[in-house]
Amino acid sequence: MIDSINQSLKSQKSRLLNHPLYNEIKSPEHLKCFMEHHVFAVWDFMSLLKALQENLTKTTTPWYPVGNPEIRYLINEIVLAEESDLNFFGKHQSHFEMYLDAMKNSGANQKKIGDFLLQVTHGTDIFLVIAVSELPISIKQFLKFTFELISEGKPHKIAAAFTFGREGLIPDMFTSIINKVQQNFPEEDLKLFKYYFDRHIELDADEHGPMAYKMIEELCGEDALKWTEVKYVARDALNSRAELWDGIYKEITEMVALER
Repeated sequence: MIDSINQSLKSQKSRLLNHPLYNEIKSPEHLKCFMEHHVFAVWDFMSLLKALQENLTKTTTPWYPVGNPEIRYLINEIVLAEESDLNFFGKHQSHFEMYLDAMKNSGANQKKIGDFLLQVTHGTDIFLVIAVSELPISIKQFLKFTFELISEGKPHKIAAAFTFGREGLIPDMFTSIINKVQQNFPEEDLKLFKYYFDRHIELDADEHGPMAYKMIEELCGEDALKWTEVKYVARDALNSRAELWDGIYKEITEMVALER
């Protein structure tokens, strides 16, 4: 079934892997714009992962075994790397924090993500935070899709977005991005940015991607309805990412027009 679903997603994946955005990032200012949008996808990825951990493992006390031990292992193994991996300097840090450091190193503005998280940490309803924010509509729609899935609380559907929309796609997509960036900015100090991408490519291709597919198989089993729902969520997750890319592309092309 995994192969069949991946086959059905060919057009959506091709749209992302060949998106014109990658060729449009031609200056440090363009790269900063990309990072200021993309950081929201880096952040909400962790919410998908933690939602899976909450649904499929026991995260409260008193503790007792919950669910399938194989799935518990898969989730906890991914959480360990995503939430406390080794950064460029050999210190433990979440991938989100690594990305913030890469933004700072490149001079990208962290105000949008900072203001957004300030509201989140105050306990404000996430949908209200999204609605009243001044974020571009492409970011709002991307976040809304993620948190609607999480709110629905169906592990196989959350796992579908996590697996097909993130883990299964990231190695190829990030390789496309980093290759273009390296061509355009050979003199720029992008070591932290490159480390973040290289680390994701390494983990997702070799470990997390296969783990995530295994999780989908365990969650769906022989349930035809669940497999169908996984297929449609996977498609929607890829379309949601493409719309986020469209939003970044639009903003950069507007920057280019003003530069002329």
